[in-house]
Amino acid sequence: MDRRKFLSGALALPLASTLPGALASPALAQAWPARNITMIVAFPPGGQADLAARPVAAALEKILGRSVIVDNRAGAGGMLGNAAAARAEPDGHTLLMALSSMTFLPEAERLYDRKPSYEVDQLVPIARVLADPGVLAVRKDSPYRSVADLVADAKKRPGQISFSSSGNYGAAHVPFEMFQQAAGIKLLHVPYRGGGPALTAFLGAQVDLTTQAPGVINPHARDGKVRLLAHWGGKPTPELAGIPTMIELGYQGVEYYIWAGLFAPKGTPTASAREDGRLSPYVINRLREAMREVMANPQVTSVFEKAGSPIAYMDQPEFAQFVEADAKRLIPVIGRIGRLDEK
Repeated sequence: MDRRKFLSGALALPLASTLPGALASPALAQAWPARNITMIVAFPPGGQADLAARPVAAALEKILGRSVIVDNRAGAGGMLGNAAAARAEPDGHTLLMALSSMTFLPEAERLYDRKPSYEVDQLVPIARVLADPGVLAVRKDSPYRSVADLVADAKKRPGQISFSSSGNYGAAHVPFEMFQQAAGIKLLHVPYRGGGPALTAFLGAQVDLTTQAPGVINPHARDGKVRLLAHWGGKPTPELAGIPTMIELGYQGVEYYIWAGLFAPKGTPTASAREDGRLSPYVINRLREAMREVMANPQVTSVFEKAGSPIAYMDQPEFAQFVEADAKRLIPVIGRIGRLDEK
C-alpha cells in the first residue's frame, strides 16, 4: 500500500469554500447526484459500520435530495464490500462506510501470497464518523468477573476459550490477537461474516467472548445480559465509565479503535469538471460539506449518543492523517499474527 501517495492525494483536495459560488450554481446542483446513491457497508446489519451508515445515509438524503441506499455486502471479513467500492465508477454515486480493518486487510492477503482485491489508495477519505475502542464482553453467566480471571483460566486451558469476530484479520479479530500476545495466552478464534453475526453467536452462547464497539454492546450490558471486562482504548472514556482499559491492566501495545468512516472511489471528481459536463466538478467537496452538516445535526448525534457511541467527526485532511497513522501502527500487527493456517 502506497500510504504516502494516499495521504498526499487526500490532502491535496481543496475545500469547497475555496471555490466561491461553485456550490450555489443551480446547474452544478443538478449535475450531481443524478440518481440514487449507494452506500456500501462491507458487513451484515448489526455491527459498527451499519450503526454508522444508517443515520448518516438518512441525513444525507435530505441534504442531497436523492435516496442514499445502504447496501450490506458482507464477505471475506470486509474485503468483498471494500473491493466493490474501490472498483465502482468514480462518479459520486457509490460510497463506502468502512471500518478500521479496511486499512490492513490488503496486507493480510499478502501474507498468503495473494493479490489484494483492492488497495487503500483506491479509496478517497471523506469524513470519519465514529471511533470507539473495542470492548471485551462476557455473558452474565460467565465465570469471569475480571480480565485477570480470564487470563488465569486461559493459561490453564490454552486454545479452549473461544471468541467471535467479524472475520479473519477483521476489526474484532485483531484486538484479540493483540491481547493474546500481550497476555501470553492462546484463545480459540471463531470468525463470522460480520460484527452482527459475531454478536448473535456470542449472545447465543456459541462462543465465550466477543469484542464489539460500545454502541453495539452497551444495550446488552444495560439489560444485564453481558458484563464488560475491559476496553482497548488508550484512556478511560465517559461512555465506558468504570470499565478499565487494557493498558491500565498492564497489557501494553494493545490500543485499538473500531472506527467508521466514509470513503469514495479514487477518481471521484473533486475540482475538475469532465468535458461532457455531466458531473459536478465538486463531488468530493460537496460530500465533505454535506458530512459537516450531518455531523452537526442533533437528530444524528443523538442516535449515536443514545447508543453510547458519540460521534468522532474528522474532515478529510485530519481523517487522512488519522488513517495513515492507524495503518502504520496496525499493519505490523498483521505481520505478527501471520498466516492463520500455520498456527
